[in-house]
Amino acid sequence: MLIQTAQGNAPDGLPFQVFTLTNSHGMSIQMMDWGATWISCKVPVKNQLREVLLGCQLEDYLVQQAYLGVTVGRYANRIAQGQFELNGKSFQLSRNQGKHQLHGGLHSFDRQRWQLVKCGQNFVSFMLYSTDGDQGFPGNVEVAVTYTLTESNCVEITFDAKADQDTPLNLTNHAYFNLNDADYGCDICNHHLQLNAAQYLPVDQAGIPNAPLKSVQQTSFDFRQMKQIAQDFLQDEQLLVKGYDHAFLLGDNKEEMCAILTAQDGSLSLRVSTSQPALQVYTGNFLAGTPNRFAGVYTDYAGIALETQALPDTPNHPEWWQLGGISRANEKYHHWTQFQFL
Repeated sequence: MLIQTAQGNAPDGLPFQVFTLTNSHGMSIQMMDWGATWISCKVPVKNQLREVLLGCQLEDYLVQQAYLGVTVGRYANRIAQGQFELNGKSFQLSRNQGKHQLHGGLHSFDRQRWQLVKCGQNFVSFMLYSTDGDQGFPGNVEVAVTYTLTESNCVEITFDAKADQDTPLNLTNHAYFNLNDADYGCDICNHHLQLNAAQYLPVDQAGIPNAPLKSVQQTSFDFRQMKQIAQDFLQDEQLLVKGYDHAFLLGDNKEEMCAILTAQDGSLSLRVSTSQPALQVYTGNFLAGTPNRFAGVYTDYAGIALETQALPDTPNHPEWWQLGGISRANEKYHHWTQFQFL
């Protein structure tokens, strides 16, 4: 079932358009056209609906700095120095994290109104047109994102795009999950996590890659077997970024499973699968002060983001281009991620 409502006022003077999808089991998700943002996800657990997605009041999406549930582009994660070279040309991007660019720059995809393309009883599709030179990126790019809610309590997000020039392109959704209490945000370090990843990418204090991919073996980054996030938390290189905020290179069969997140009490699990090559795991290290839905604020570690994407700073690392992150002119960009609640 699909319900569309107009609420509040966006910076362009028009109301936000909010879309609610509900399946026959009572699970419901909400999206809005501003930032093509996923704003709510309620899952039936023990005959009650449980909110599992961090969110805030609509007007607070305009001021929050945590990218709650937004569609991120053109390039998710960081680009060092806000610059790169492609086809013999140098490009300077807008910088919004000191001297670096994060999640697309100052006026990125999350800060714009997306157009409704089409919708149905179980899906909503939005489109955005990004012009040549947008935030410093080359080429005109048309992007579409589609949210689908299935009868098996799965949320599928698909990204489709095409550029008329070679350009960096790395799209993701920045949802934060808390399977026990997403409304107020209990500490997710007591959740359990498993990752289909044998390698991770070391980063410096700014989150910029500073070494080649590294084996997770005998490190705090080894989630190949399910373990409590708190087990090896704030050890080793994590101290630089106050927790986990690292890309993991996904192994074979990632389209069957790239991550499993389980609630502290075992009452609910989230199984993530994707066509993307990597997963950025961010334990909400700097969520403190982010507004919640009830005029309060979240604390650090109130939610975990599982961002499927290409590796960060790929435009400056040609050795990673074969893994994705650089879209060629007139080639179709298509990726999907499924969030299956069990």
